[in-house]
Amino acid sequence: MDALSINTIRGLCLDAVQQAESGHPGTPMDIAPVAYTLWQRFLRFDPADPIWPNRDRFVLSEGHASALLWSLLHLTGVRAVDPDYEVLGRSAVTLEDLKTFRRLDSHAPGHPEYRWTSGVEATTGPLGQGVAMSVGMAMAGQWLAARYNRNGFPIFDFDVYAIAGDGCMMEGVSSEAASLAGHQRLTNLCWIYDSNRVTIEGRTDIAFTEDLAARFIAYGWNVATVADANDVDQVARALHSFKAERERPTLIVVHSHIGYGSPLEGSPRVHGEPLGVEAVKATKRFLGMPEDAEFFIPDGVYDWFAKGIGRRGADARAEWEARFKEYASVHPEPADEIERMQRRELPDGWEDVLPSFPPDPKGTATRASSGQVLNAVAEAVPWLLGGSADLAPSTKTRLTSDGAGDFQPGERGGRNFHFGVREHTAAAIANGMALTKLRPYWSGFLIFSDYARGAIRLSALMEIPVVHIFTHDSIGVGEDGPTHQPVEQLASLRAMPGLLVFRPADANEVVEAWRLIAGLRREPAALVLSRQPLPTLDRSRLNGADGVAKGAYVLADAPNGRVDVILLATGSEVALAVAVREELAGEGIGVRVVSMPCWELFERQPREYRDRVLPPEVTARVGIEQASTLGWDRYVGPEGAVVGMHTFGASAPLKQLLSKFGFTPEKVSGIARELAMRRKEVR
Repeated sequence: MDALSINTIRGLCLDAVQQAESGHPGTPMDIAPVAYTLWQRFLRFDPADPIWPNRDRFVLSEGHASALLWSLLHLTGVRAVDPDYEVLGRSAVTLEDLKTFRRLDSHAPGHPEYRWTSGVEATTGPLGQGVAMSVGMAMAGQWLAARYNRNGFPIFDFDVYAIAGDGCMMEGVSSEAASLAGHQRLTNLCWIYDSNRVTIEGRTDIAFTEDLAARFIAYGWNVATVADANDVDQVARALHSFKAERERPTLIVVHSHIGYGSPLEGSPRVHGEPLGVEAVKATKRFLGMPEDAEFFIPDGVYDWFAKGIGRRGADARAEWEARFKEYASVHPEPADEIERMQRRELPDGWEDVLPSFPPDPKGTATRASSGQVLNAVAEAVPWLLGGSADLAPSTKTRLTSDGAGDFQPGERGGRNFHFGVREHTAAAIANGMALTKLRPYWSGFLIFSDYARGAIRLSALMEIPVVHIFTHDSIGVGEDGPTHQPVEQLASLRAMPGLLVFRPADANEVVEAWRLIAGLRREPAALVLSRQPLPTLDRSRLNGADGVAKGAYVLADAPNGRVDVILLATGSEVALAVAVREELAGEGIGVRVVSMPCWELFERQPREYRDRVLPPEVTARVGIEQASTLGWDRYVGPEGAVVGMHTFGASAPLKQLLSKFGFTPEKVSGIARELAMRRKEVR
């Protein structure tokens, strides 16, 4: 039955790729025995409830082998789950989905997609991301155990498995993640390296000849080797070695071969495209499967999986649910936290902890006010946690409450995570933690969001509420110069679908941004903050910061009620706009100041609201932002102007930079005055 089940998986993968006329047939076939052994003999996972909290996690990091995952999800009978976390009475992947692999609306897309197909723990495809996210899942598991387990109640003790290929191991993000995992001694983490030595361009030895096992031993990993991927008993022994390991994460190096028999052996062609009808038939003959039967599932295979992973998973879940019921009666408060966490809900009254800031012309850097708000929210939400890519003193993201502590091998309950100088894996690990239902944040300088972009994009694609905190948001970095002064990053982040980008103007806008961000359930946010102090605006003279909830709002209107020109700004430039408004008011020019902390939220507002903030008839508009002007034309229109960055920055004190690049009251008022006068002439 082992051999029959494995060959059934291979046959389904062959047929799915061939029918789609695209995809990767080789990798699913070569690693099928390993995935089968893991699922059927080891994985603690209940197909009838694929989201129970203490399940083992399986991540297919080599996401191009998705046909393998779809076959497993179908054969094991994994149930579908709706967006409200309710288990439905239908299969996550039907046979029809397999037959429409890579086709529109199929639940068997080209790469694993979280939230689209139940049983997918993470969206993978960009190589290396899956293994990096698995580190976040393993760290989350260790933290959950430290916080919630009690004597006699092991509520959390799940393991995390990831299958990675040669491409994953070449990508830098996997090296960052492996290094940190080794330091953290994540004994609940197992990577299975599918070493088939083939990539798109051919054999891996044209670019990849290192001693990978030695590298992982140097990282502090336990390394086991399987000489033949087809030997399920040898695979099982390696997995037992992982289960027995008590000090280190485990890497299992599996030597496999893409292709089976003379039609395929040694052909790099099979890695990235279908085999062709005749080669498929020849492969099926070699496997002992009917060559003319497509999507063939022999009698007994469904039942075999039901008696294996199905029964074992159901028993494990039932035992856990009984244990959790008793746990909840003895420890109701932590049980309530766990249940809220699973639904992505926050504790009652959490907003009561949010501070407010009095007017202050000197003000404070928004990174500093954000640090205060973050700590207040973290007091109310115990599963809000995170860290920095070695920059917590600068990003002000360290949690300082009693007991917050540091997450380290000797202290798994710490809420401050140290990612080291590893921006890409910091963001990926935060994704993995969010996929485990924690509320994670990570932080760094805005300029280095470029290093983490792949993982930021996946947080948006997966619709998970990771908080990406970026400070040093502009040329305000000053003497550090253009290498550290972000110019194009804001436009780049705003271009990403599903990501909310906040650039607050003062401490009270920071509060309102956090009010929104903390409550997000299915969206990530980028919080972009200043290094330099910004005035805390006097809200008794200006409109309240609660307008942040709508993305943009009228901060100050024309004193005489007649709007001659609109100044639109974000972040540090809002105070500049307010100063220009006051100057031009003395000349009889009516200026409206619009603060635009989150473009994405503004775009979601009804047309009536947007037109009320930016009346179409007022075409004299000036956008002000210390960043690329890309995108501002949609708000200032063809008759407006933008004061922004058209080059990289420079190394100089802040005041000199503001003068050089035109972020001064004189420059902005001159542009606004000219536009207002032009509009008056037209009228």
